[in-house]
Amino acid sequence: MKARELLCFFFAITLDPCGSQDLFFPVFFSYRNSNNEQLIIGRYDEDVILPCLFTNEPDVVIHWKIQDNTVHSYFKGMDQLERQYPRYANRTSLFHSEIHNGNASLTVRRLSLLDEGIYSCYVGTTSRYTMNKVVLKVGAFYTPLMKYEKNTGIFLVCIIQSVYPQPRITWKMDNANVSESSTEVTGSPGPFYVKSTLNITGLNSFFECVIENSLLNETWRGQWTFAGSLWMNQGESISLWCIVGSNFSLQNQDFRVSWSKVENVLDWHLNSSQDRTANDLHFAWNKELRDHHDLLKTLKHLHPSDSGEYLCNVSSPEYTLLTVYRVHVGKQQIGQANGFWVLQQRFVKTFQNVIGGETHEGIAREGR
Repeated sequence: MKARELLCFFFAITLDPCGSQDLFFPVFFSYRNSNNEQLIIGRYDEDVILPCLFTNEPDVVIHWKIQDNTVHSYFKGMDQLERQYPRYANRTSLFHSEIHNGNASLTVRRLSLLDEGIYSCYVGTTSRYTMNKVVLKVGAFYTPLMKYEKNTGIFLVCIIQSVYPQPRITWKMDNANVSESSTEVTGSPGPFYVKSTLNITGLNSFFECVIENSLLNETWRGQWTFAGSLWMNQGESISLWCIVGSNFSLQNQDFRVSWSKVENVLDWHLNSSQDRTANDLHFAWNKELRDHHDLLKTLKHLHPSDSGEYLCNVSSPEYTLLTVYRVHVGKQQIGQANGFWVLQQRFVKTFQNVIGGETHEGIAREGR
C-alpha cells in the first residue's frame, strides 16, 4: 500500500490529508488486503457490478477508485459525490440496502472502453480497514449478419457492426479453411466495424463464416448453401425449404425466418414470436412444421416472371443460415418430374456429406 494511503487511515482527523472532509477512522484498527485481483468482464454500453464484500461494523466508509480518481464515495450514511471523477457522473450506484450486510459492490452503468482498468474498493469501519481490487475488461459483440451479393461476381459478406477486441474471423469451404477472403476493419481504437468478404467460386460447395470474440467467449456462425437449380412448368407449384443442419436448434430461441427473391424482396417474413400472413397470396407459409428443421415456402401458380434466385435467411443471435435456390419457369413442358427428382436427390446426398446432419424431403412438386 502507498504511504499516502496508510497516512490517511492511521490519523483520526476532521480534515484528512487525502482531502476527504469529515472522514473518521479509529487510530487502532486491523487491516486486511485482498491480494487476489478479481476479473470482471463487462459488455460495452451495458451495466456491470464490481463486487466488494467486507465485515460489517458501524461507521462504514466506502471509497471506490481507479488509479487516483474517485469513482464513488459513501460515508455518514449517504453517497458523497462532490469529488467524483466527471466521467462517472450519474453512472454509479451502491446497493444501499445491502451495505449493512457487508456489501459494498458498485454498479457502473453504460460501460465504455474507457472504463477498463483496475478498481480499488476501500472500506473502513469502527475497527478495521479492507481493500479489494477488481480488474474490469470491456468487450463488445453486436450480432453479426451474413449477406449474399451478386454484382460483378458472387460474394458472401460477414459484417459485425460493433466488436471489441478485434475478433477472429474464419472462412470455410466444405469444412476446409479458406484464406482468400478480404477483411476491412474501421473504428479504431474501438469498438470496431468489421467486414469480411469471400468470392464464391464453386456453387456446389458449402461455405461457413465463423466470428469469435475471445474476451466474451462468444461465437457466431454464418452458413451458405446452394440448394440447386429447379426447372418448373408454368402453372405448377413448388415448395422450397430452409436448410438447417442438426448442429442448429430453432427451439427456445429468438430466431427469424425471411424469404427474398435476390435483388427483389418479396416483403414477407416471420418471427418465431409472431406469425404474419403474406399479403401476396402467390406465396404461402406452411405453418404446420413437421419438426424444427423443416421450414417450407410454397410458390403457387408459377409464371415465367417467377424465374430467378430465392434466398432463405434463418437468423438468431448465434447464427445465420442462408439457402439459395435457382428456379426456372418455362411456358411449355421443358422438364420432366424424374429429372427434377434426380437433381433433388443429388443435392440431398451432397448436403448430408457436408453437414452430416438431418435433411428432409422438403421440396414437393405439386399438381398443375
